[in-house]
Amino acid sequence: MAREAPLYELQGISKSFGHVEALKDVDVQVYKGEIIGLVGDNGAGKSTLIKILSGIYAADSGTIRYKENVVRINNYRDSQALGIATIYQDRALVDSVSIYRNIFMGNELLTPYRFLDKRKMRKEADYVLNESISIGIKSSKQMVGDLSGGQKQAVAIARAIYFRARLLLLDEPTNALSVKESRQVMKFVKNLREEGISSVFVTHNLLHVYTIADRFVILSHGEKVGDFKKAEITMEQLEHMIVTGRSHVN
Repeated sequence: MAREAPLYELQGISKSFGHVEALKDVDVQVYKGEIIGLVGDNGAGKSTLIKILSGIYAADSGTIRYKENVVRINNYRDSQALGIATIYQDRALVDSVSIYRNIFMGNELLTPYRFLDKRKMRKEADYVLNESISIGIKSSKQMVGDLSGGQKQAVAIARAIYFRARLLLLDEPTNALSVKESRQVMKFVKNLREEGISSVFVTHNLLHVYTIADRFVILSHGEKVGDFKKAEITMEQLEHMIVTGRSHVN
């Protein structure tokens, strides 16, 4: 039985900064409801690829498809319109503002008289936090600065879910989190998979990514050197490929 078409597909993506080739003819497919571990050593091109999907960088060459249709991602709005949301390690949250205001920042709900509809925003935020994410926050009126690192990550993910993200790009999401908080974030990502939301998980922590990923895309010096389902590669083999940059499993 033929596999369904990719939800997102990158073909021949290349990007240079002066004389430095950050990406060289990279192909990546993302299927609905799968978690991809995007791994590689420093300078492998992981961040550049994420920034192209996020609309921060434009590819020098190559094609991006969404549901088999060629699309262009020239900026953040283009990326958002295609259902792509990026969760950076700093989470891009404002500590001195409430949870619900953070979730709707830049996309505030208004009353018919063009005032902020704070009541509706709180109601919507409470629902997505406690039904879709379930992190146990009693009220979205709480200040973000009072949350733990794991809870802040959950708020950033909740924001993406509310605005109907179909693909989460998670850039080092467990960096600087405690073991308990890291497990919590990974649990959120796994639960989203059950709802059909895809994730690209970028991390240096192979133990974390190997625990939850369905497939691994390995980059080395801007080139894709491996693309394996979890059943096809051990964590030790994955680590060896990252270190050596070799395009095969021993």
